[in-house]
Amino acid sequence: METAEKLIVSKESRKNYLLLSLFLPLWGIIYFNLEPFINMVVDSFFPMGKASAFTEAVRFFTFEVPKVLLLLVLIVFVVGIIRTYFSPERTRKVLEGKSLFTGNVLASLLGIVTPFCSCSAIPLFLGFIESGVPLGVTFSFLIAAPMINEVALVLLFGLFGWQTALLYMSTGLIISMFSGYLIGRLKLERYVEDWVYQIKAGHNEMSEEKPPFYERIMAGFNAVKEIVAKVWIYIVLGIAVGSGIHGYVPENFMAGLMGKSAWWSVPISVLIGVPMYSNAAGIIPIVQALLEKGASLGTVLAFMMSVIGLSLPETIILKKVLKLPLIVIFIAVVALGIVVVGYLFNLVY
Repeated sequence: METAEKLIVSKESRKNYLLLSLFLPLWGIIYFNLEPFINMVVDSFFPMGKASAFTEAVRFFTFEVPKVLLLLVLIVFVVGIIRTYFSPERTRKVLEGKSLFTGNVLASLLGIVTPFCSCSAIPLFLGFIESGVPLGVTFSFLIAAPMINEVALVLLFGLFGWQTALLYMSTGLIISMFSGYLIGRLKLERYVEDWVYQIKAGHNEMSEEKPPFYERIMAGFNAVKEIVAKVWIYIVLGIAVGSGIHGYVPENFMAGLMGKSAWWSVPISVLIGVPMYSNAAGIIPIVQALLEKGASLGTVLAFMMSVIGLSLPETIILKKVLKLPLIVIFIAVVALGIVVVGYLFNLVY
């Protein structure tokens, strides 16, 4: 019986490693040859010249959709593997017993590498509070996890370069650390629903069992199937909006609306972004088109962070465990941090 099980495991591991050895080269061949192929197709079917707004809109759409989807597939695959090394219980254990400042820094950093969605907000919040993690530290994690989105981070790297991606990550870290620290210093525990502190659930012991790497590979492929199936429509819609901006919006229009000279552009962009909800993969193509049309980096960064970091679904979910004053303070503190970052980078860049 034991020999048969070993044969099954060996066969599965070979299959997974073979899939990995085929997946990565195939991805690279398609990705790095995509642009000339798309240009050839568009110029063949739409021979109206580069001056045509329609042709350029079509070119933007037909190139960005497969490009962003390819990036997303690779990102989700890698994150799916990373996810096997982290769990809510492990994250909670790391933060347990940490002081406010140290906890804020650590929680913000953990928020980058622990890709929990807004639906995890309540279980994570309850688990952290049960373990004695300070409220401010808990908020640093809850802010960093969606705001410093791994999909947005790598898409920014692929579309704009490492400097923009690093800028996005560092500002997100600063906002999550500062916001969590401020909320912790304000001693707002009285605005957490009373029933939260009455829960005395026992801690689950972390499993020390470490799956073999071939199982982690399959977890990556499963994450691709699950996540890409959910977000591809956001990507297509976002790129459709971006292609319209790219093809038809005049070059200097966005500079006047979202440029450095318009002092009100940053707070207005944040006010527009807060009630919106978009998947990170869907907002990046719009960001790309806005920047191409003359919008300033700080204003666009503030808009993107307000959409991603102040997720409407997460805020609604948190209403089950937080009283209204704390939700309002949470939104106000994070929005203020985003506005400051927007003005700062409009000043510097």
